[in-house]
Amino acid sequence: MNMKLIVGIGNPGREYEKTRHNIGFMVIDAYLGNVSYQEKFNALYTKKIIDGETVYFLKPLTYVNNSGQAVAAFMKYFDIDIKDILVIHDDLDEEVGKYKLKINSSSGGHNGIKSIIACLNSQAFLRLKIGINSKYRHDTIDFVLGKLSKTEMELFESNLDTYKNIIDSFIKNGPDKTMNIYNTRNRG
Repeated sequence: MNMKLIVGIGNPGREYEKTRHNIGFMVIDAYLGNVSYQEKFNALYTKKIIDGETVYFLKPLTYVNNSGQAVAAFMKYFDIDIKDILVIHDDLDEEVGKYKLKINSSSGGHNGIKSIIACLNSQAFLRLKIGINSKYRHDTIDFVLGKLSKTEMELFESNLDTYKNIIDSFIKNGPDKTMNIYNTRNRG
């Protein structure tokens, strides 16, 4: 039986809430609403049945830079195929309010993605890259760990329905069809 794994990348702990690097956690939380999580392999997870499909939602507790450890352990334990994984993360190269779906691409300098690629020994998983770019960036680490501004938060929230629809499409249609639909819509 096919299972899907939706991974939100972020850092655990109250001090990291609503920071740019925690976009992945924020999308998962918005999608699921108020759910209870279990802990396994240094990650929080919950299981849902959506459209007859078993879907695991994962929030690694390893901090962003070691996200791959939790993803690889989870994938192996539940025997999840790499094509059935969607990773949601922040992206410095995309403008705030923009997103891109990518498969088989490099980490683009994102340490969480670098870790997942290294631990899975593959780039063949779908990624939802959510833009956090700012023209006023000086120190990348301070920037990604900084809180979203009011304007950035409004842009993020105005796109939440799209992110939720992307997750639904991935669960129902898989990566290729989802990329065809949503990358086209995002070009405007």
